[in-house]
Amino acid sequence: MGRFPKYVSVAEREARNEKKIKTLKKKNKDIIPIVIKGRKIAKTWWGKAWNENLEIYADYSNRLSRGRSYVRQGAVADLKIDNGTVNALVIGSARKPYNVQISVDPLDDKKYKSLIENIEGKLSSLDDLIKGKFPKELEELFISPESNLFPKADEINLYCDCPDYATMCKHIVASLYGIGAKFDEDPLLFFKLRNINVEDLIISTIEKTSNKLIEQSKNKSKRVIEDSDMTDIFGIDLDE
Repeated sequence: MGRFPKYVSVAEREARNEKKIKTLKKKNKDIIPIVIKGRKIAKTWWGKAWNENLEIYADYSNRLSRGRSYVRQGAVADLKIDNGTVNALVIGSARKPYNVQISVDPLDDKKYKSLIENIEGKLSSLDDLIKGKFPKELEELFISPESNLFPKADEINLYCDCPDYATMCKHIVASLYGIGAKFDEDPLLFFKLRNINVEDLIISTIEKTSNKLIEQSKNKSKRVIEDSDMTDIFGIDLDE
């Protein structure tokens, strides 16, 4: 007869994960676990938007729920975001944590140009963006179907060294939700993950806005001269 696995309570899982993380930290002090406080995995616009995007494209609803449980129970022992990549350690049934690797395709040129064009004239909002505050007036730019800056399913590559045959195992899902939690801490990690250099973005935006203002100034000066010439030639006061 088959035997059911022994029931392990949430509190027991959390305690087990915490103990394993302490052990891992003794070997590597750079480990930073994902810690979820409260019911919500993500609380800021950035984290929520990432998780909602994930749920739109995910095909494994049961995997999502198990992955959410994993991240809530402190199973993501470490998660680091670099340019276009995420590396995570997720505690599972094995003695050692599983290695999860996630890579995200860079933002294509068309969407990057759209980003520059739409941010033009909103430099104060961009300043808020750098400080970690999301400018509401740019929200549509980030999530609209035409210029969605959040990656689609085919732009995300997933790997986990666990024995699960599924493309999106619970360890990967826990890591994906962990990314949303990381965005709560530092929204600029979103740009890092999408391979967008924020400094280049600022410079490009400033240059584009400055060039436009200079061009407008030239046109205005030309119009003023033309108006003056008209007055001299025809003796007409255009202001009247």
